[in-house]
Amino acid sequence: MEKGFHVAVVGATGAVGEQILKTLAERNFPISKLTLLSSKRSAGKTLTFKGEEVVIQEATPESFEGVQLALFSAGGSVSKALAPEAVQRGAIVVDNTSAFRMNPEIPLVVPEVNEDDLHKHNGIIANPNCSTIQMVVALEPIRKKYGLKKVIVSTYQAVSGAGAMAIKEMKDQTAAILAGEEFTPEILPCGSDEKHYQIAFNAIPQIDKFQENGFTFEEMKMINETKKIMHMPELHVAATCVRIPVDTGHSESVFFETEHTGLTVTELKEMFTEAPGVVLEDDINNQLYPMPINSVSKNDVFVGRIRQDLDNEKGFHMWVVSDNLLKGAAWNSVQISESLVKLGLLK
Repeated sequence: MEKGFHVAVVGATGAVGEQILKTLAERNFPISKLTLLSSKRSAGKTLTFKGEEVVIQEATPESFEGVQLALFSAGGSVSKALAPEAVQRGAIVVDNTSAFRMNPEIPLVVPEVNEDDLHKHNGIIANPNCSTIQMVVALEPIRKKYGLKKVIVSTYQAVSGAGAMAIKEMKDQTAAILAGEEFTPEILPCGSDEKHYQIAFNAIPQIDKFQENGFTFEEMKMINETKKIMHMPELHVAATCVRIPVDTGHSESVFFETEHTGLTVTELKEMFTEAPGVVLEDDINNQLYPMPINSVSKNDVFVGRIRQDLDNEKGFHMWVVSDNLLKGAAWNSVQISESLVKLGLLK
């Protein structure tokens, strides 16, 4: 491998881990040595990276000797156990789980929004929730130019956000329904110890566990992470998160209220044409608007259906779509890694 950094990918065999490897290769990230880490079950298997076979190793504290950059996507418990071990051995950790996101000592970063927060890292950088990432990429140019007072979001989230087994369950249920066969839901909405509901031909208004305030953990992640990333603890944010039978690509209906009056839809559209990481798809005369099926395998956040609220002159609505496995996870992690190189923080 070429000159560069010793990079470790933890959770290399998972859906996000595979996308991280693919994205590292596509971006030609400077790697001198690649270490693939996973559970004991996957140790000994191989994955191909840039035409070379790389043997997967079991993730242990000693695995991080000499590693400069460690990209984690193997679940919160693994991150909590091993991320500090990696840092202790000199690595910078970019973590894809919720383990460290709300820790005030750990930056929560979306490069288009708060890249400068990388300077404050103490070894660990948190990658936000997938649904939060795409929303703040769309909101940041609005905040910078017109100010933000309130955000209300309803999400339409793909089953890939719940893992490979959830995708299989959706497809198996769909086939069973079309064949007139019976089936028993076993995975969605959220894990092994809850009630399970059909996802095929359905919408489930629960992602993750309910909290005492009536919001789900996913909804609270969007609320709290948005405030942290944008450095706006005073921002009014509310979220309703819904799982729908789509394979990949999260969609969001976002209402936002600006500080400024007199803003027009035309001005918003012009602003989005220059916003980093955003692609404007908004031409209702030709039925052009973002759809999850068109976002798959693309790194951008797609924005459309921009319209002014009928009762609030400072209020607007927009539709935001992105590939939840890429911008929502793998691409944002690699983007953070590229920013660390650009800022001279990865050495």
